[in-house]
Amino acid sequence: MLLHLRITRPVSSLERSVALYRNGLGLEEIGRFEDHEGFDGVMLGKSGLDYHLEFTYCRTHPVNPAPAPEDLLVFYLPEIDEWRETCLRMLAAGFIEVASFNPYWQYHGRTFADPDGYRIVLQQAAWR
Repeated sequence: MLLHLRITRPVSSLERSVALYRNGLGLEEIGRFEDHEGFDGVMLGKSGLDYHLEFTYCRTHPVNPAPAPEDLLVFYLPEIDEWRETCLRMLAAGFIEVASFNPYWQYHGRTFADPDGYRIVLQQAAWR
């Protein structure tokens, strides 16, 4: 059975989040909707990936995102040059580097937070 994963997150600023993740992670806009029963949303991904991210904003009842420090998206980047370049892109896009709550992620990775507090770990390792 082939599964496709969509990770959905409410955000405080839709366009800001789209720009951050597009520029930081090199994702592409693969879908968008406006005022669907009060919600706006944008999906980001890449052709050939088995996942995509969706960011939503509720026009009628905006959500104040409150992620926990262990609410992580972890991306495995085994090639050191690609990992370094992606870390630099994350900072240039507007992510802030933060200390990981779980020290494990500091050994071979770096943790970044967006303005809503959602965290991304860029792990310089292959997924096994």
